[in-house]
Amino acid sequence: MQTPVSLFTSEQSTSESPASKQFASGQPTSNPAVSGQAVTAAEQQAKTTESAVVKPVGQAPEVNIQTPIASAGFSAALSELAVKASTCRLCGLSEERTKVVFGVGNPEADLVFIGEAPGRDEDLQGEPFVGRAGQLLDRMLAAIGMDRDQIYIMNTIKCRPPNNRDPKADEVQACNLWFEQQLDLLQPKMICLLGRVAAQTVLKTDEPLGSLRGQWHDYQGIPVWVTYHPAYLLRSPGQKQKSWQDLQTVLASFQKLNQVT
Repeated sequence: MQTPVSLFTSEQSTSESPASKQFASGQPTSNPAVSGQAVTAAEQQAKTTESAVVKPVGQAPEVNIQTPIASAGFSAALSELAVKASTCRLCGLSEERTKVVFGVGNPEADLVFIGEAPGRDEDLQGEPFVGRAGQLLDRMLAAIGMDRDQIYIMNTIKCRPPNNRDPKADEVQACNLWFEQQLDLLQPKMICLLGRVAAQTVLKTDEPLGSLRGQWHDYQGIPVWVTYHPAYLLRSPGQKQKSWQDLQTVLASFQKLNQVT
Protein backbone atom coordinates (compact mmCIF):
# COMPACT_ATOMS: atom_id res chain seq x y z
CA MET A 1 0.00 0.00 0.00
CA GLN A 2 1.60 3.26 -1.09
CA THR A 3 1.51 6.32 1.11
CA PRO A 4 1.37 9.80 -0.47
CA VAL A 5 4.50 11.18 1.17
CA SER A 6 3.45 14.74 0.43
CA LEU A 7 0.44 14.19 2.70
CA PHE A 8 2.76 14.39 5.69
CA THR A 9 5.49 16.78 4.55
CA SER A 10 5.74 20.31 3.22
CA GLU A 11 6.55 18.98 -0.24
CA GLN A 12 3.63 18.35 -2.57
CA SER A 13 3.63 16.26 -5.72
CA THR A 14 1.51 17.00 -8.76
CA SER A 15 -0.24 13.64 -8.48
CA GLU A 16 -1.72 14.08 -5.02
CA SER A 17 -5.39 14.79 -4.56
CA PRO A 18 -6.73 18.18 -3.37
CA ALA A 19 -7.90 16.54 -0.15
CA SER A 20 -4.41 15.17 0.47
CA LYS A 21 -2.89 18.61 -0.08
CA GLN A 22 -5.33 20.17 2.36
CA PHE A 23 -4.71 17.42 4.93
CA ALA A 24 -1.03 18.33 4.86
CA SER A 25 -1.40 22.10 4.66
CA GLY A 26 -4.14 22.61 7.22
CA GLN A 27 -6.47 24.37 4.78
CA PRO A 28 -10.23 23.79 4.97
CA THR A 29 -11.48 20.93 2.86
CA SER A 30 -14.56 20.24 0.85
CA ASN A 31 -16.69 17.27 1.79
CA PRO A 32 -16.74 14.57 -0.91
CA ALA A 33 -19.91 12.53 -0.85
CA VAL A 34 -19.89 8.80 -0.44
CA SER A 35 -22.81 6.42 -0.46
CA GLY A 36 -24.65 6.11 2.86
CA GLN A 37 -25.51 2.84 4.50
CA ALA A 38 -28.66 2.17 6.52
CA VAL A 39 -28.88 0.00 9.58
CA THR A 40 -31.69 -0.65 11.97
CA ALA A 41 -31.70 1.25 15.29
CA ALA A 42 -31.78 -0.74 18.51
CA GLU A 43 -34.48 -0.62 21.17
CA GLN A 44 -35.15 2.28 23.52
CA GLN A 45 -32.56 2.97 26.24
CA ALA A 46 -32.35 0.76 29.30
CA LYS A 47 -34.63 1.36 32.25
CA THR A 48 -31.67 2.29 34.45
CA THR A 49 -31.25 5.53 32.50
CA GLU A 50 -34.00 7.16 34.49
CA SER A 51 -31.99 7.07 37.71
CA ALA A 52 -29.14 9.00 36.11
CA VAL A 53 -31.29 11.93 34.98
CA VAL A 54 -32.20 14.80 37.26
CA LYS A 55 -33.58 18.23 36.54
CA PRO A 56 -31.09 21.08 36.82
CA VAL A 57 -31.35 22.90 40.14
CA GLY A 58 -30.61 26.57 40.67
CA GLN A 59 -27.69 27.81 38.60
CA ALA A 60 -26.65 24.45 37.19
CA PRO A 61 -24.19 24.56 34.28
CA GLU A 62 -25.75 25.10 30.88
CA VAL A 63 -26.43 22.00 28.81
CA ASN A 64 -26.78 21.89 25.07
CA ILE A 65 -30.07 20.26 24.14
CA GLN A 66 -30.44 21.98 20.77
CA THR A 67 -27.31 20.50 19.23
CA PRO A 68 -27.04 18.52 15.98
CA ILE A 69 -27.92 15.45 18.05
CA ALA A 70 -31.58 16.39 18.18
CA SER A 71 -31.81 17.77 14.64
CA ALA A 72 -34.02 16.38 11.91
CA GLY A 73 -32.73 13.14 10.47
CA PHE A 74 -31.49 11.65 13.72
CA SER A 75 -33.38 8.70 15.08
CA ALA A 76 -35.93 9.55 17.72
CA ALA A 77 -34.37 7.07 20.14
CA LEU A 78 -30.90 8.61 19.79
CA SER A 79 -32.30 12.12 20.20
CA GLU A 80 -34.18 11.09 23.31
CA LEU A 81 -31.07 9.51 24.79
CA ALA A 82 -29.10 12.70 24.07
CA VAL A 83 -31.64 14.83 25.91
CA LYS A 84 -31.55 12.51 28.91
CA ALA A 85 -27.75 12.53 28.96
CA SER A 86 -27.74 16.33 28.88
CA THR A 87 -28.99 16.44 32.49
CA CYS A 88 -26.75 13.68 33.84
CA ARG A 89 -25.23 14.22 37.29
CA LEU A 90 -23.57 10.84 37.78
CA CYS A 91 -20.04 12.20 38.29
CA GLY A 92 -18.24 15.34 39.35
CA LEU A 93 -17.55 16.46 35.78
CA SER A 94 -21.15 17.63 35.57
CA GLU A 95 -20.36 20.40 38.07
CA GLU A 96 -17.82 22.13 35.83
CA ARG A 97 -19.00 21.39 32.30
CA THR A 98 -20.50 24.01 30.03
CA LYS A 99 -22.31 21.63 27.69
CA VAL A 100 -22.71 17.87 27.41
CA VAL A 101 -21.02 16.62 24.24
CA PHE A 102 -23.07 13.66 23.07
CA GLY A 103 -22.16 12.97 19.45
CA VAL A 104 -22.55 14.18 15.89
CA GLY A 105 -22.95 12.73 12.42
CA ASN A 106 -25.15 10.21 10.66
CA PRO A 107 -27.11 8.04 13.13
CA GLU A 108 -27.34 5.35 10.46
CA ALA A 109 -23.61 5.36 9.72
CA ASP A 110 -21.80 2.04 9.55
CA LEU A 111 -18.52 3.58 10.74
CA VAL A 112 -18.12 5.28 14.14
CA PHE A 113 -15.06 7.24 15.27
CA ILE A 114 -14.55 7.43 19.05
CA GLY A 115 -12.25 9.82 20.88
CA GLU A 116 -11.50 10.10 24.58
CA ALA A 117 -13.25 13.22 25.92
CA PRO A 118 -14.36 16.73 24.96
CA GLY A 119 -11.85 19.57 25.01
CA ARG A 120 -12.37 23.28 25.59
CA ASP A 121 -13.93 24.05 22.21
CA GLU A 122 -16.16 20.99 22.38
CA ASP A 123 -17.32 21.92 25.89
CA LEU A 124 -18.28 25.38 24.67
CA GLN A 125 -20.09 24.23 21.51
CA GLY A 126 -21.53 20.89 22.61
CA GLU A 127 -20.15 19.04 19.59
CA PRO A 128 -17.20 16.63 19.40
CA PHE A 129 -14.01 17.47 17.49
CA VAL A 130 -14.61 21.12 16.61
CA GLY A 131 -11.22 22.57 17.60
CA ARG A 132 -7.89 22.26 15.80
CA ALA A 133 -7.90 18.49 16.27
CA GLY A 134 -11.38 18.37 14.79
CA GLN A 135 -10.27 20.37 11.77
CA LEU A 136 -7.47 17.88 11.21
CA LEU A 137 -9.92 15.00 11.56
CA ASP A 138 -12.07 16.61 8.86
CA ARG A 139 -9.03 16.73 6.55
CA MET A 140 -8.20 13.13 7.36
CA LEU A 141 -11.73 12.08 6.47
CA ALA A 142 -11.71 14.12 3.28
CA ALA A 143 -8.45 12.42 2.24
CA ILE A 144 -10.28 9.07 2.19
CA GLY A 145 -13.43 10.48 0.58
CA MET A 146 -15.58 10.84 3.69
CA ASP A 147 -17.06 13.61 5.79
CA ARG A 148 -19.12 13.97 8.95
CA ASP A 149 -22.36 13.30 7.11
CA GLN A 150 -21.25 9.76 6.30
CA ILE A 151 -19.92 8.74 9.72
CA TYR A 152 -20.71 9.25 13.40
CA ILE A 153 -18.32 10.82 15.93
CA MET A 154 -18.47 10.49 19.72
CA ASN A 155 -16.26 10.23 22.81
CA THR A 156 -15.93 7.73 25.63
CA ILE A 157 -17.24 10.35 28.07
CA LYS A 158 -19.60 13.29 27.52
CA CYS A 159 -18.12 16.03 29.73
CA ARG A 160 -14.76 17.78 29.62
CA PRO A 161 -12.23 16.81 32.33
CA PRO A 162 -10.54 19.86 33.93
CA ASN A 163 -7.46 21.02 32.02
CA ASN A 164 -8.04 18.23 29.49
CA ARG A 165 -6.62 15.60 31.83
CA ASP A 166 -7.30 11.91 31.22
CA PRO A 167 -10.72 10.79 32.44
CA LYS A 168 -10.69 9.06 35.83
CA ALA A 169 -11.92 5.50 36.21
CA ASP A 170 -15.06 6.52 38.11
CA GLU A 171 -15.91 9.10 35.44
CA VAL A 172 -15.57 6.52 32.69
CA GLN A 173 -17.65 4.07 34.66
CA ALA A 174 -20.40 6.63 35.26
CA CYS A 175 -20.54 7.66 31.60
CA ASN A 176 -20.52 4.07 30.42
CA LEU A 177 -24.30 4.08 30.94
CA TRP A 178 -24.66 6.52 28.06
CA PHE A 179 -21.78 5.14 25.99
CA GLU A 180 -23.17 1.60 25.76
CA GLN A 181 -26.72 2.72 25.00
CA GLN A 182 -25.47 5.10 22.33
CA LEU A 183 -23.54 2.35 20.55
CA ASP A 184 -26.48 -0.04 20.93
CA LEU A 185 -28.66 2.45 19.08
CA LEU A 186 -26.05 3.24 16.43
CA GLN A 187 -25.30 -0.43 15.68
CA PRO A 188 -22.12 0.33 13.69
CA LYS A 189 -20.40 -2.24 11.52
CA MET A 190 -16.95 -0.86 12.33
CA ILE A 191 -15.31 1.35 14.96
CA CYS A 192 -12.14 3.45 14.74
CA LEU A 193 -10.68 4.45 18.11
CA LEU A 194 -8.76 7.72 18.18
CA GLY A 195 -5.89 7.78 20.64
CA ARG A 196 -4.51 5.87 23.61
CA VAL A 197 -7.18 6.79 26.14
CA ALA A 198 -10.09 5.85 23.89
CA ALA A 199 -8.40 2.60 22.90
CA GLN A 200 -7.57 1.56 26.45
CA THR A 201 -11.03 2.54 27.69
CA VAL A 202 -13.08 0.76 25.04
CA LEU A 203 -10.86 -2.30 24.77
CA LYS A 204 -10.33 -2.46 28.55
CA THR A 205 -6.58 -2.84 28.35
CA ASP A 206 -3.43 -1.16 29.63
CA GLU A 207 -1.45 -1.90 26.47
CA PRO A 208 0.23 1.17 24.91
CA LEU A 209 -1.17 2.56 21.69
CA GLY A 210 1.84 1.32 19.75
CA SER A 211 0.95 -2.25 20.66
CA LEU A 212 -2.73 -1.77 19.81
CA ARG A 213 -2.17 -0.29 16.35
CA GLY A 214 -1.76 -2.48 13.30
CA GLN A 215 -4.24 -5.19 14.23
CA TRP A 216 -7.97 -5.67 14.44
CA HIS A 217 -9.72 -5.84 17.79
CA ASP A 218 -13.24 -6.72 18.82
CA TYR A 219 -15.86 -4.81 20.78
CA GLN A 220 -19.03 -6.81 21.35
CA GLY A 221 -18.69 -8.41 17.92
CA ILE A 222 -17.80 -5.16 16.13
CA PRO A 223 -14.38 -4.95 14.40
CA VAL A 224 -12.24 -2.18 15.89
CA TRP A 225 -9.16 -0.40 14.54
CA VAL A 226 -6.91 1.86 16.62
CA THR A 227 -5.08 4.94 15.37
CA TYR A 228 -3.61 8.18 16.66
CA HIS A 229 -5.74 10.99 18.04
CA PRO A 230 -5.65 14.07 15.78
CA ALA A 231 -4.46 16.18 18.72
CA TYR A 232 -1.40 13.93 18.99
CA LEU A 233 -0.74 14.33 15.26
CA LEU A 234 -0.75 18.10 15.69
CA ARG A 235 2.01 17.70 18.29
CA SER A 236 3.82 14.94 16.39
CA PRO A 237 3.31 15.53 12.65
CA GLY A 238 5.92 12.89 11.88
CA GLN A 239 3.35 10.25 12.83
CA LYS A 240 0.91 11.31 10.11
CA GLN A 241 2.30 8.68 7.74
CA LYS A 242 1.30 5.91 10.15
CA SER A 243 -2.08 7.55 10.60
CA TRP A 244 -2.57 7.60 6.83
CA GLN A 245 -1.80 3.88 6.68
CA ASP A 246 -4.39 3.31 9.40
CA LEU A 247 -7.01 5.29 7.49
CA GLN A 248 -6.27 3.32 4.33
CA THR A 249 -6.78 0.07 6.24
CA VAL A 250 -10.06 1.27 7.71
CA LEU A 251 -11.30 2.45 4.31
CA ALA A 252 -10.35 -0.79 2.53
CA SER A 253 -12.03 -2.96 5.16
CA PHE A 254 -15.05 -0.69 5.27
CA GLN A 255 -15.51 -0.89 1.49
CA LYS A 256 -15.08 -4.66 1.52
CA LEU A 257 -17.59 -4.97 4.36
CA ASN A 258 -20.20 -3.03 2.45
CA GLN A 259 -19.58 -4.97 -0.75
CA VAL A 260 -20.39 -8.14 1.16
CA THR A 261 -23.49 -6.70 2.81
